[in-house]
Amino acid sequence: MANRDRDRELLVPVADSVSDDDDSSSSKPSSSMSSQLSSKEAFGKVVQSWASKKFMTGCVILFPIAITFYITWWFICFVDGFFSPIYAHLGINIFGLGFVTSISFIFMAGVFMSSWVGASLLGIGEWFIKRMPFVRHIYNASKQISSAISPDQNAQAFKEVAIIRHPRIGEYALGFITSSVVLQSYSGDEELCCVYVPTNHMYIGDIFLINSKDVIRPNLSVREGIEIIISVGMSMPQILSAMSSPTIQKDRSVRIG
Repeated sequence: MANRDRDRELLVPVADSVSDDDDSSSSKPSSSMSSQLSSKEAFGKVVQSWASKKFMTGCVILFPIAITFYITWWFICFVDGFFSPIYAHLGINIFGLGFVTSISFIFMAGVFMSSWVGASLLGIGEWFIKRMPFVRHIYNASKQISSAISPDQNAQAFKEVAIIRHPRIGEYALGFITSSVVLQSYSGDEELCCVYVPTNHMYIGDIFLINSKDVIRPNLSVREGIEIIISVGMSMPQILSAMSSPTIQKDRSVRIG
């Protein structure tokens, strides 16, 4: 009996060691499986981040191209619609022929209106239009809008791009010089620039009369200024340099006193 008890005592630690070996051997596969799962999750996150970045890059690149093509296509179809019904009535169904005809018509109208005869006819037509009660307001507003981008510097509504200090000191606003006046008072004459600052829309804004010395004239053309306003400042160049010589002539005088 004593020998059996001794043998049992000797066997117990052997069994414990065997069980410990079994536990250690079973834990090794579990740890390896968890490491494999973590590596797969990390790889999946890397692939997902890379794919999302490339997708957003594609959207950023293709969005302006798609908008440009869409607006261009809409403009072509819109202009083509003026003369395409005439060709369709004649049995000629060629896409783009109405667009070419419209562009040619606009070009010929510009050539004709630049002549003395065309300017005389335009003046007579404006004389009749300006005497119509409701139509004259629509025509005057449309003419002011078109004159803003007119290639003729004398008839152009926006003379120069201007930067003024507004609304507080240290803050600046981008606007357009439309005219200049001379303010006559007891203290002397003061040249003022009429600066139009768009607020919500291109033709909705505020008008400020500012001393010409306080107006900063940057190296921007009127078209570049309009592009900056329409693009809500995203097309603003990184560096602006001020031009010292003013080019606005005195249009009229305001007398006070």
